[in-house]
Amino acid sequence: MIDVIVAGSGPTGLMLAGELRLHGVRVLVVDKETEPTKQSRAQGLHARSVEVMDQRGLLERFLPLGRKFTVGGFFAGLGTSWPEGLDTAHSYVLAIPQEVTERLLAEHATEAGAEIRRGCELVGLSQDEHGVTVELADRSAAGAADGDSDGDGAAAAAGGGRTRLRARYVVGCDGGRSTVRKLLGVGFPGELSRVETLLGVMAADAPAETVATVVAEVRKTQLRFGLGPMPDGLYRVVVPAEGVAEDRTAAPTLEEFKQQLRAYAGTDFGVHSPRWLSRFGDATRLAERYRVDRVLLAGDAAHIHPPTGGQGLNLGVQDAFNLGWKLAAEINGWAPQGLLDSYHEERHPVAAEVLENTRAQIQLMSTEPGPRAVRRLLAELMEFEEVNHHLIEKITGIAVRYDFGEGHPLLGRRMRDVGLKQGRLYGLLHAGRGLLLDRTGRLSVEGWADRVDHVVDAGEELDVPAVLLRPDGHVAWAGDDQQELLGVLPRWFGAPTG
Repeated sequence: MIDVIVAGSGPTGLMLAGELRLHGVRVLVVDKETEPTKQSRAQGLHARSVEVMDQRGLLERFLPLGRKFTVGGFFAGLGTSWPEGLDTAHSYVLAIPQEVTERLLAEHATEAGAEIRRGCELVGLSQDEHGVTVELADRSAAGAADGDSDGDGAAAAAGGGRTRLRARYVVGCDGGRSTVRKLLGVGFPGELSRVETLLGVMAADAPAETVATVVAEVRKTQLRFGLGPMPDGLYRVVVPAEGVAEDRTAAPTLEEFKQQLRAYAGTDFGVHSPRWLSRFGDATRLAERYRVDRVLLAGDAAHIHPPTGGQGLNLGVQDAFNLGWKLAAEINGWAPQGLLDSYHEERHPVAAEVLENTRAQIQLMSTEPGPRAVRRLLAELMEFEEVNHHLIEKITGIAVRYDFGEGHPLLGRRMRDVGLKQGRLYGLLHAGRGLLLDRTGRLSVEGWADRVDHVVDAGEELDVPAVLLRPDGHVAWAGDDQQELLGVLPRWFGAPTG
């Protein structure tokens, strides 16, 4: 029996696979597509996701392939400057295409021992108290020419073989049209798309200076418009669609792009030779539950929203970071009661907050008089550093704080990287274990040493006597009292051994 089958080999599924392998969990990742995606709908990692990569020793793979940005405009295109004093050692956005992020995470997962099986679609599942039976369809046998299934979990490429596998758990990371979610019957309430935007990568014959001038003029009134230069003389083109397509799974045509570019800019810039074309809407939906017994949801399978602020990929990666160690603890037999349920309890409210801020951003980008008046007012407010700081921390995930109850101000927050006498904090978190960082030298994690590391270090940047960090870097306890610590350790790390 496989420990975990992950449906979907996007950033969320691959991040989860790597996290599970840190703890020796046997993982199979399945994906209906026969090849990794060439589309880069997402374009960067926010500060919290950069921290996640740093905590697992992966950041050095990403930095040479990306560019650091510290510019304003991440909240609905408002704000002219990057705020000072963000609570992170990585105060920037790392611009890196989704295609590259997926490749690096796939390399990490396979190096750690995960199996990735492409051209293999999850089309059925049933569960009992001992595990989950999944039905897989081999799409590679018939090729991918038949296109996507209708999402009801019953369709597969004609002629493809069917296999059944057993797993202790299944995690659906299979996108907004998630087959896993539909098979579970989990509600996905929210709002349908009211506006739609075309997105693609293509060449353009117009001179770069002309493109820049026209785009700057159009964006004075239409913020869902842009031609951003890319390598090899290509452009990332974003333009409002004429309406909301009846079949949202069908890719737009190059002629649709030309028509809409002419409608908004008076020219189609001579666009041609598209690398890929897609569309996205402003629908917002949130799964009612992230867990049904032995099946869980993460990433876009659990929540969809407009891409304003570039939060989607980051939200999914951070879902996986929260879930991985908890699911591994359950499989390895030491999880305390309720630990796996805390995944929903912690991440569902975070997604709800993202849906709220993307709804607000879409309204602020409207061309209607009322929203434009609100936008002008908010633009004035963002000149105040406190407002700019607050909204950027919301977008980048820095502000996330889980509800661990009353206690120290650090409780529930992710711990920023701090300097130690020997190295830095995040260098101690690569193995995905808990950590007691102790300046007193008087504390102990005896009984939990197989799950929690204990480091005595008096680094000056840590301004509390000691902190207990979960494997995801969130502060589970802060203080200097051994009895208090003994009361907290079982909550997150189970019963002591010995």
